[in-house]
Amino acid sequence: MNRRRFIDTLLNIAKAAIAASVLPPGVSAALADDAPGSRPHYRPLDGRNLRDIARFRQHHGDGRFINPFSFDRSGRLLKVLSWKLFHRNRFRDELDHQPITPVSVDWEPLRADKGLSLTYLKHAGLMVNDGGHRLLIDPVFAEIFWFMRDFSPLTFDVSAMPSVDQVLLTHGHFDHLDVPSLSALPQRTHVLSPLGYGRMLAEIGRHHRTELDWYQSLHGSGREITLLPCNHWTMRNPVAGPNLALWGSYLIRTAAGPTIYVSGDTAYFDGFEQIGREYDIDLAVINLGAYEPRWFMAQSHIGPEETVRAFRELGAKRLAIVHWGTFKLGDEPVHFPPRHIRAAMQQEGLQDRLVDWKHGDTLFF
Repeated sequence: MNRRRFIDTLLNIAKAAIAASVLPPGVSAALADDAPGSRPHYRPLDGRNLRDIARFRQHHGDGRFINPFSFDRSGRLLKVLSWKLFHRNRFRDELDHQPITPVSVDWEPLRADKGLSLTYLKHAGLMVNDGGHRLLIDPVFAEIFWFMRDFSPLTFDVSAMPSVDQVLLTHGHFDHLDVPSLSALPQRTHVLSPLGYGRMLAEIGRHHRTELDWYQSLHGSGREITLLPCNHWTMRNPVAGPNLALWGSYLIRTAAGPTIYVSGDTAYFDGFEQIGREYDIDLAVINLGAYEPRWFMAQSHIGPEETVRAFRELGAKRLAIVHWGTFKLGDEPVHFPPRHIRAAMQQEGLQDRLVDWKHGDTLFF
């Protein structure tokens, strides 16, 4: 083994070790289930009600949270190593063509706008401007690990953004809860998160905060923000282990009128239909990225065809996708998710309901 290959191997092992705290838990059973249709990669509800699951705290375990929509699977680190070191990426010929796309935002219209708008910053980061009250969702402004390229660097200083009133965190994975990005915001900014992040947020001086359990809501100024279940997990420290804190999606009933659903990271599960029956959703924002290879990623990240299925079951009027174009977390090139979702929506005759946007774009309602 020559020197360069030896260094590359060590680097891949380091990547895999850190990826174990970002990527899906338990893939030994997933490898056994590689054959299509062998069994669902989620645990079907089979008549269970999402609100009952939350009411009876079936997602609360002994010192850890439990994913009621997932099978118990183990063997994470070895399988991550296997994926990183030995798996053949079917997209490998496309990887050298991944574009670096600097992100710029015209902030002046957003400062002046008193209606409702949604700006896609980068990765899963969104800014909701609701009549001058601004929500920032999962802000990540720069690279999260030294070895992970940022394909969508910001061209502006964060201080140039309009003032932010609240930050919404979906879960604790490093590409969603980024301490340097949070630290760049004023201390007065209110942070809304699922349960379990209080101590960590306090350590970085975030004392103005609220933690929610599934189906708990925060009300104010004609606005309602509800944390909903999703099919995911979280971890910050592989030694401490997973799910010491909770994860979730958000349902935002804006003061301006429309309702926005933000999925956060989620695998497909059959709970989308229940959410769609309960809420009238104008826009569904679904995290679509890091979904290949499916034998590995399906347990934690939804794929393009599943996204269309979830969109239908949510009954939303329009669909937008985020969680792409910034960090290469899966096998697919960072710029492929928009291509894949357009094809999947067109296959179902739904292309006119897809928001066609890129980083830095704003959707005005």
